[in-house]
Parts: sequence; structure tokens; C-alpha cells
Amino acid sequence: MSRPQPQPVDPAELPQLAQATMRAGKFPMLATVDGDQPRLRPVSPVRTDGFTVYVANLRRYGKTRELASNSKAELCYRDDQDNQVRITATAEIVTERPLLQEIWDSSPLLRAYLGSIDNPELIIYRFVPTQVRYMREWALEYFEVPF
Repeated sequence: MSRPQPQPVDPAELPQLAQATMRAGKFPMLATVDGDQPRLRPVSPVRTDGFTVYVANLRRYGKTRELASNSKAELCYRDDQDNQVRITATAEIVTERPLLQEIWDSSPLLRAYLGSIDNPELIIYRFVPTQVRYMREWALEYFEVPF
């Protein structure tokens, strides 16, 4: 099997390429740390603003405890062309009521499962990027994406 030859990447197009990969990948993998054990799971973002990603969670889930003790995380998107976007981020809990209401109003799934925006189980995490990297189809070379 020959090594794939990825198309060249124009640095000026990196933000658009990365965001297209995120849209196509839809469900990123979220990496956290549980003590000295890495944990990885798929998540379903409820909002994305550029490279800031919002994820709904329940208080009883393991990632709640993990992010409370170490807010550093990474999201990895991969599309069907094997392009990747890795967002190194810090997680923070969204507390702004107008933003919570916007997310709640735009998510029929949240409303169906949780019934009320005031459900004490609901947490919305905002993953604020500290680094964004893009790799085109197994090129084995990451490009820093300005954000």
C-alpha cells in the first residue's frame, strides 16, 4: 500500500479548512484526565462559535468530576476524508443565563431529555481553545490554525 499524497495546504485557508472539517466531523472525541488515566469519549456539541465548542453534560457523568479536577481537555474532529482538527482547550461551565437560554431553545434533544433549563443535572461546558491544529488526510503534519 502506498502512502497517501495529501494536497498542499494554503496557510491562508487553514481556518476555513478546519471549520469545514469540524462541520463534516460533527461529533468530536473529547479527551480528559481521570487522575493519571486518560479518558476519551465522543460528544455532541450543542453550539460552536468559531473554535469555541459548547458541550452539554450531566452532573453525574465522569467527565464532570474529571473536568472539575483538571479543566484541560482536547477535542478531536475527523471527517470522512481523514482530515483532523485538534482543539486543545480549557473547559469552563457556562453560567450566563442568556447564553444558556439560547442553547436550550436551539436544542430539542436537551428539552426532550431534561424537561427544564433549571434541571440540576444540566451542565453546559464551554471549551475555550488554547491551540487549534489541522492535519490533512494522514499527512502526518499538523498546521497551527489561527483563531
